[in-house]
Amino acid sequence: MTDATITRHDDRSRYEAVLDDRVAGHVEFQLANDLIVITHTEVDPAFEGRGVGSALARTVLDDVRADGSRKVLIVCPFITAWIGRHPEYGDLLYGSRQQPG
Repeated sequence: MTDATITRHDDRSRYEAVLDDRVAGHVEFQLANDLIVITHTEVDPAFEGRGVGSALARTVLDDVRADGSRKVLIVCPFITAWIGRHPEYGDLLYGSRQQPG
């Protein structure tokens, strides 16, 4: 687990992870009426292996779950792979009939 501080920036359509006073990574998204489309995840190579990408993925998906108004459409390979390892988030996926949790 990382100690990164993750903040959602709607004006830039992204979540940013800050670690050691630097932007360590980000997730880009687009909002639609009933969807959040996750388009890209990037982690600064200096922070790879420190859980930044996982912390970003978990924060974004936890926010979607807490809001409850949107499903997730993922076009980002990193988040696709991450959610494959964390099936407890599968109910958030667009088209999923899976029950929460």
